Amino acid sequence: MIRLEHVYKDYNPGEHVVRDFNLEIEEGEFIVIVGPSGCGKSTTLRMIAGLEDITSGKLYFDDKLMNDIHPKDRDIAMVFQNYALYPHMSVAENMGFGLKMKKIEQKTIDETVAKTSKMIGLESYLDRLPKELSGGQRQRVALGRAISRNPKVFLMDEPLSNLDAKLRVQTRSEISNLSKQFNNTTIYVTHDQVEAMTMADRIVLMKDGVIQQVSTPREIYLHPNNQFVAGFMGSPAMNFIDVKVLENSLATKNQSFDLRNDILNDLSEKGYKDKDIILGIRPENIHLQKDIDITDDRYSLFSVNLTLAEMLGSETLLHFLINDASVIAKINTFEKFDRDQKVDLAIDIDFIHFFDKESGDRIDIKCHGEYKKVIEEGSDLNASRKDRRGEILTKEKAIYK
Repeated sequence: MIRLEHVYKDYNPGEHVVRDFNLEIEEGEFIVIVGPSGCGKSTTLRMIAGLEDITSGKLYFDDKLMNDIHPKDRDIAMVFQNYALYPHMSVAENMGFGLKMKKIEQKTIDETVAKTSKMIGLESYLDRLPKELSGGQRQRVALGRAISRNPKVFLMDEPLSNLDAKLRVQTRSEISNLSKQFNNTTIYVTHDQVEAMTMADRIVLMKDGVIQQVSTPREIYLHPNNQFVAGFMGSPAMNFIDVKVLENSLATKNQSFDLRNDILNDLSEKGYKDKDIILGIRPENIHLQKDIDITDDRYSLFSVNLTLAEMLGSETLLHFLINDASVIAKINTFEKFDRDQKVDLAIDIDFIHFFDKESGDRIDIKCHGEYKKVIEEGSDLNASRKDRRGEILTKEKAIYK
């Protein structure tokens, strides 16, 4: 178990690169630290590794204080962005180097390297030099070197950023599988929210050296703490629309969104009546009116003229403007759309988020409908839509043919 208590890192007095970092990581947990460039995630990883001194605060492995323990004595293995392989050593020598430094006998090293190389698909490359390998193979060698040492903790600093898109997908699944297989505690740093969502047991999202939220991928996606978290997680990103809370609706310059009275009353009770707030809605929660029951009060209906339509196979991204801000709807359709075409859309009210305009913090409102089931009961998000989606997909296949 790893525990960080009130950890700060300053490179210059009073300038905090990492501020009041508190986190407890369970043994065998896969933690992903994610955030934009310069947010302090790699610095945090390097403090855990012992490559950076902690300005103030405490770091524990189990119950042992590690602040002044040398990196080589922390029983960790790091995988770097640039592989950090020795160019004059073969794959086998690179993978066994850590064991050699521990004075392990050569027979044991050879057996360990052979077992590890088979596990990661490099058994036929053991005699090659790094320059003879592809980027994906080099990264596997770096992973193999870390695995061969069988450390208590894996630390990975953006290990996939130099790989092409296809290799990234393949290698991240390999890393996840290996982590589960060995049950090592893993701390993985990335700026890629897709990697964070697909690999993590829990995500630590940072901004400007401060933790914004620590939670499971599911919870952080469905229940973000603030506008930054909501906008960072998800692709395409969550849409944000400036609205004013009126008695019967939310109003913008050129649109209005009808809401149920219970939600409007809740916003009013929290002091937001006649005030500007930010409405957040994810692209997949905006639907074509023809695909839903427009009499259902869970939907708020509106119409727009498209500025762009991007077909991505079975999905299409519809771009349009509200309040001069670009908004995206992600629609499951093969239907063709044109620029400037008028389209009738609907927002799924059960998946609306509200944020305070000044602080950016999420405004807590009572959960309703499917959203309540997803958050509180962990139910299948699509269960109640399967019959309806079956009808829609049948229509889409006919259009496609």
